Amino acid sequence: MPLPHGLPVVDHHCHLSPAGEGVAAAKRFRRAGGTHLFLATQNYTRVVPRTLDEYERQFGVTESLARSIVSEADVVVYPVLAPYPVDLVEAAKVIGLGPALELHRAALDLAGKWVRDRRAVALGEVGRPHFAVPPDVGAAAEEAFRHALRVARESDCPVVVHSEDLDASGYRELARLADDVGVPRHRVVKHYARSRLATSERSAVTPSYLARRELVRDVIHDPGPWFLETDFLDDPARPGAVMDLATVPRRATAIADTDGGGELLWVPFVESVERVYGLRLQPPARGPP
Repeated sequence: MPLPHGLPVVDHHCHLSPAGEGVAAAKRFRRAGGTHLFLATQNYTRVVPRTLDEYERQFGVTESLARSIVSEADVVVYPVLAPYPVDLVEAAKVIGLGPALELHRAALDLAGKWVRDRRAVALGEVGRPHFAVPPDVGAAAEEAFRHALRVARESDCPVVVHSEDLDASGYRELARLADDVGVPRHRVVKHYARSRLATSERSAVTPSYLARRELVRDVIHDPGPWFLETDFLDDPARPGAVMDLATVPRRATAIADTDGGGELLWVPFVESVERVYGLRLQPPARGPP
C-alpha cells in the first residue's frame, strides 16, 4: 500500500558532509519517499575545533549543506547544532581542561543564538562521554551538559542527547536533570535509542529510535512522542554507517503495507514533531522522484 496521502516521512537524526555523499544521499532519501531531515552538525575536519570561530565555520557548513539539500534534492532540512560532547575531551588534551570547558560553553551559547535566530531548531548532540574519563574531565563534561540544558531552556528549544543506551534509571536521570534546569522533559530527546521501554519507564523523555526493522515493529504502536532515525554518518571510510539514509522511508513503506500501519506513522512523523519541536510539517511540493 502507498503511504497515506500528505504524510511527511522524517529521519529525525542524520549527518551529512560535503566530503561524503552530501546532497546525493539526500536525493536517495527523497527517491525512497523521504521528505524531511533533521541534520545534526559534525566536525568536518579531522581536528576538533579549538576556537569559537572554528565552531562558527562548522555551523555554517551545516547551514550551507542544508540549503543545498533543499534546493537540489527537494527535501526539507532542519539543522541541529552544538559542539559534540567528545570535543571537550579532545580539546582538553591540547588547550587544557579549563579553556576547553570555556570554549565548549561558548560554542553552546553560539548554537543557542542560532536557534533563537531561527537558523537551527534544536541543540544537539549534547551529553556526556560514554566511556571512562578522568574524574576532572567527567566533572567538566557534566557542567558542559548542564550548560547545554540551560541554553536549551533559554532558547526555548529541544535538546538532543548523545549517550549510552538507557534503561529506566537512565531516563529518570535525564528527567531529573531536565527538572533541575527547567527544560520540559518531553523536549529532552534521547538520540540513538536502541531498545524500547514502556512509556511509564521513560519518565516523559522522548526517544529517537534507530530504525532497525525489528525495533520499528516493536515501537510502532507506541502512543508517543517518539521519532525514527538512521544516524547516517556519511563517512566515505564507512559507507552506509550507521544506517543508510533511505532506511526510514523504506521502513515507513513496509509499515504502510500492514493493516492500519500507515495511520500509525502520523505519530513519529507529525504528532511527535509538533509536540516536541512545535513544527507543523507539510510535505514539500514535488513531482515524481
